[in-house]
Amino acid sequence: MNLLLDTHIAIWALMDSPSLSDKARLMILDPDNTVYYSTLSVWEVLLKHEARPEKLPFTAEDFSAGCKQAGFITLPLRDKHIFAVASLTRAEDAKPHKDPFDRLLLAQAKVENLRFLTHDELIPGYGERCIILV
Repeated sequence: MNLLLDTHIAIWALMDSPSLSDKARLMILDPDNTVYYSTLSVWEVLLKHEARPEKLPFTAEDFSAGCKQAGFITLPLRDKHIFAVASLTRAEDAKPHKDPFDRLLLAQAKVENLRFLTHDELIPGYGERCIILV
């Protein structure tokens, strides 16, 4: 299975955090799965680190290097990913979700036929088949 990691999932995996669910850990470590991280996540880490370095102690460079060292594959951001955000819709009864990073990561997964591994309980409100909530 080809997996795209949500930024928090990638961070938790690199930090070996107890916040990472057993299900997510097993999927990431499964040698039959190919694991991707987005350049968008690198940017998100940069912004989070700059805003609150005490909460996120590593830089975007550290994050990218850690992902590569873990064997994750970089998924570049392309125009078609941005355009695909417009195809995402939410059920009328779904709680609002406004995180632009998550929406674009989901669009990347959809376009590239990857499974989007996330812990965000609002993401399934998009109804996309590529979502795996862990």
